[in-house]
Amino acid sequence: MTGSETIALYRQYVIGNYTRLPIVFVRGEGSHLWDADGRRYIDLFPGWGVDGLGHCHPRVVAAIREQAGKLLHVANNYYMEPQGRFARMISERSFGGKCFFCNSGAEANEGAMKLARLATHAAAGKSRWKFITFQNGFHGRTLAAISATAQPKYHQGFEPIVPGFLYAPFNDLKAVEALVDKETCAILVEPIQGEGGINLAQPEFLQGLRKICEREGMVLIFDEVQTGCGRTGKWFGYQHFGVTPDIMTLSKALGGGAAIGAIVAQPKVAEKLAPGTHASTFGGNPLACAAGIAAFEAIEEENLLKNTVAVGRHAFVRLQAMKAKCPFIREVRGKGLMIGMELDRPGKDVVARCLAEGLLINCTHDTVIRMLPAMTISREIMDEGLDILEKSLAAEK
Repeated sequence: MTGSETIALYRQYVIGNYTRLPIVFVRGEGSHLWDADGRRYIDLFPGWGVDGLGHCHPRVVAAIREQAGKLLHVANNYYMEPQGRFARMISERSFGGKCFFCNSGAEANEGAMKLARLATHAAAGKSRWKFITFQNGFHGRTLAAISATAQPKYHQGFEPIVPGFLYAPFNDLKAVEALVDKETCAILVEPIQGEGGINLAQPEFLQGLRKICEREGMVLIFDEVQTGCGRTGKWFGYQHFGVTPDIMTLSKALGGGAAIGAIVAQPKVAEKLAPGTHASTFGGNPLACAAGIAAFEAIEEENLLKNTVAVGRHAFVRLQAMKAKCPFIREVRGKGLMIGMELDRPGKDVVARCLAEGLLINCTHDTVIRMLPAMTISREIMDEGLDILEKSLAAEK
């Protein structure tokens, strides 16, 4: 089937809720993609962060093939070895919590919010139902998740949104204090805001949130859908800040390209998710868990956390040099291979020129060039991509 024939199928049979570029990708390997016409692209935004090990990592592919020949799916009212093994791997690399598996980051955040209400209700003996979230945050596309997302553009057309969400400016502890009352059950925050523009939390801000939650008997939830699984150079983003959450949500890179999400909760919180309170038909299926196990093994055996730090530092040096040449670049920020470059203007033309030259990047929040390169990327491929970006920036008027 040709690329044009594939596009025609979409136009006739697939709901048009995405703004799709007229490219049909047919193969991926590492930090490269090939389209139906055989053209090669450098991908510095692989799968919106899902392909944290790059496209079709051999270890993940082999694990999926092997598992597919044994068992694809079994209901969660039975036990299955891959799910137990993967839960242990996540727990041992984080804070010793227990896991609930689902299929996406939005599902993980929905479940985490339910668990927070359960946990605080049990402790207080009465309903605590309000959440504090943060401006420019992003927590998913379900109705409760967009309600938790303090960006009005995601609410338009879906009003009334779910009640109970209060919004504070990011990194503003005083604003949070002013919103807390006896009905507040939890604070939901990204340690580094992804879709909002690669905005880093200040350590004292997250530490202050931890103190508020302890004082008020509230639950602290870290949305690590984008920052988790090595993206920042540590296993999880919270490990940079000296703060441990009560609940952490994961997805994107968790399965090495396979669809999986997870809630990780402190044991005393996790026990409140009793039988009948929550479920996910496909969550933690053997195929996805086998992929996740293989991804975690690859991160350790290939020293990918170290590579993430090293290539990330190199990229930041180059991007800062670009900033020195281009007065319209306001700031370069990020951690590891979670990179943002804020411009003083919309970035869509920069992204379009890069695409024309065979480089895939993203523009978020209108003015922030966002890159989430694979943890396996070499310095040489990173440089090849940054050369294209530099050329595109130089073409700005």
